[in-house]
Amino acid sequence: MKIVMTGGGTGGHIYPALAIADKFKEKDPGTEVLYIGDKNCMESTIVPGAGYEFRDVPAEEVNRGNFLLLAKTGVKNIAGIYKARDILDEFKPDAVIGTGGFVSFPVIYAAHTLGIKSYFHESNAFPGLANRMLEKYAGKVFLGFRSASGFFRQPEKHIVTGNPVREAFFGLDKDASRERLGIDKDAFVILSFGGSLGAGTINDVMYDVMKQVNGEKRIVMLFGTGKAYYDKITERIKEDKIELEDNIVLKPYIDNMTDCLAACDIVVSRSGALTVAEICTCGRASVLVPSPNVTGNHQYYNAKEVADNGGAVLIEDKDFDFDKMMPLIVKLLNEPDEVERMGSCAAEMAGGDAAEQIYEAIIKDLSKTENE
Repeated sequence: MKIVMTGGGTGGHIYPALAIADKFKEKDPGTEVLYIGDKNCMESTIVPGAGYEFRDVPAEEVNRGNFLLLAKTGVKNIAGIYKARDILDEFKPDAVIGTGGFVSFPVIYAAHTLGIKSYFHESNAFPGLANRMLEKYAGKVFLGFRSASGFFRQPEKHIVTGNPVREAFFGLDKDASRERLGIDKDAFVILSFGGSLGAGTINDVMYDVMKQVNGEKRIVMLFGTGKAYYDKITERIKEDKIELEDNIVLKPYIDNMTDCLAACDIVVSRSGALTVAEICTCGRASVLVPSPNVTGNHQYYNAKEVADNGGAVLIEDKDFDFDKMMPLIVKLLNEPDEVERMGSCAAEMAGGDAAEQIYEAIIKDLSKTENE
């Protein structure tokens, strides 16, 4: 079998695509995978690093607010369609699978013009424009959140799978992860991060939390500042003449996320679809602070899905401050049953192995097409 994966721009599109590709390889090691993305985006380095062949096509997000920019992006995406057609015609895949981002559009549309079966996965509770436009060309539409179905027009195509995450996030052992991290099994562990670059609002509030809990024997804080903020945070620590105790772990980037998520009691983070999926897969209580700077405010809707199910506390960026966060930490510290309940509610949102469900549905659909 041959499949083409496409999607990019952010890790939230790339890593689910890789999880799906990995599942196809796991089920059939002879599967040939080609990944088509944008050479100017993250996928151009992440995908080859994961061991998959990468080809690029020109693509750009449509800017509908400016006629000249709209014309420019239109020309670029048309060029992307023609280049994608050439790549697909050469590779001759059995299926094309998209995971979102503007690069998905020219590839899936090109597949449609060549009569190649295509599918896509929408990771967010509020779908992106590219995926909403592509629905009519897809054989099946896989959804990370059930509520996303209401923003599309062909519900008969929809399958709610949850979001694909790496196999490493399944079946984690809290005590084993704490042992690897050197954390006492009875400690209350807070994991705070804002993505690879960081989030200023979260860092500012959690910096004050860090000062408050520094040296507190019952609490361990794993503080991922993001690479863009690490120097600023360390400078503040020097200026404030703070001597960090052993219960504070300050890092620019959480490079061992599986162990950190497994070891923690609560997570404080943004609510990108992949982050939310990993938190839910690990069954962790969370405080989710959606980024206000994303298209369609989709992080808010992601967080709301989990919060409405009881698995998270949603605090909007404009409302997130120390006076809200610190009492919440004290409350959860003193109510372990509530932390456990929230974790169980989050786990309900995980939906099992999404990549497995996507694989099975595509294979079934392709087999049905062959037999017609």
